[in-house]
Amino acid sequence: MMKRWQAVKRLLPLFAGLVLLLSACGREDLSALRPQGPVAQGQFDLMKLSIAIMIVVLLIVFGIAAYVWVRFRRRPGQTDIPEQVEGNFKLEVLWTVIPLVLVLILGVATVQKVFSYGENYWNDKNAVKVKVTSHQFWWEFNYPDYGVTTAQDLVIPTGKKIAFQLKTADVLHSFWVPSLAGKTDTNPEGAINNAWFTADKEGVYLGKCAELCGQSHGLMEFKVKAVSQASFDSWVKAMKEPVAMPEDKATAEVFKNQCLTCHAIGSEGGPSAPNLTGIGGRESVASILINGTDGTAKENLKTWLEDPQAVKPGNKMPNPKKDLKLTDEQIDAIADYLANSKLKTQ
Repeated sequence: MMKRWQAVKRLLPLFAGLVLLLSACGREDLSALRPQGPVAQGQFDLMKLSIAIMIVVLLIVFGIAAYVWVRFRRRPGQTDIPEQVEGNFKLEVLWTVIPLVLVLILGVATVQKVFSYGENYWNDKNAVKVKVTSHQFWWEFNYPDYGVTTAQDLVIPTGKKIAFQLKTADVLHSFWVPSLAGKTDTNPEGAINNAWFTADKEGVYLGKCAELCGQSHGLMEFKVKAVSQASFDSWVKAMKEPVAMPEDKATAEVFKNQCLTCHAIGSEGGPSAPNLTGIGGRESVASILINGTDGTAKENLKTWLEDPQAVKPGNKMPNPKKDLKLTDEQIDAIADYLANSKLKTQ
């Protein structure tokens, strides 16, 4: 008994450390236990049903085990062998039928949810359509009905179905907004997956890549901003407004020749890198450098431009200093221009 207690005392600090470690693994705004839309709510209800069934089974099994342990324990002075019971037809039928019924209940509910939340609303006239393209390590959002493309911030109207077509530009990724819906993979080789969700309330919901996709997989975040229909319409209008180039001609030339070959801002530029329209009014740079927490928008932009690999290792952006030969003055001027590039609604 003493040896057993000594072993327990040694294991207690280990268990306490594991509890503390695991408690730090999650983020409150990445919890699937706070559903904010019908898809997430249905999936949460399914989790509660599964847990309820498991608890009922555990209570029954452990209750019977405790009863047998107390009722049929060996009595003091008892030396004879108890009567051996080799089978009871009614009990065997009972403990076969009950688990089967429970599995059927869970199975029917699961199939119902899978088909309900796997519907394709791409052809629904009332749905807002968004083409999602995943990249290492950022997200591109294209609204084909509105002629708008953006990155990292998925802006949606509340109360409407948002229909997605999802694909990847490189490796396998997974689109996941825990508060609004479960995970949907973006598969290579031209495969397109469909998904949908609805946000009931205005707010900002954090999304992440849920599939290991490279060095900066853990830094591949995005935000879903659910706003009113009026605010969404204003955002679309602002995204389509012309964007002025830098006033300084030298900065404008460098920005056009070095940045807009890949990036786009307003109606100008290339499609292969994140759209920079309104980046000065976003909450973060590269989805990881939080404006106001890690620095001002300009400071965070300079941090990114000075060494992108230090912020997101493995990303595909060329180094502005080493590869594009930009000077510190040019980086400062570009960061200043982008930090002041905001939508008229911001």
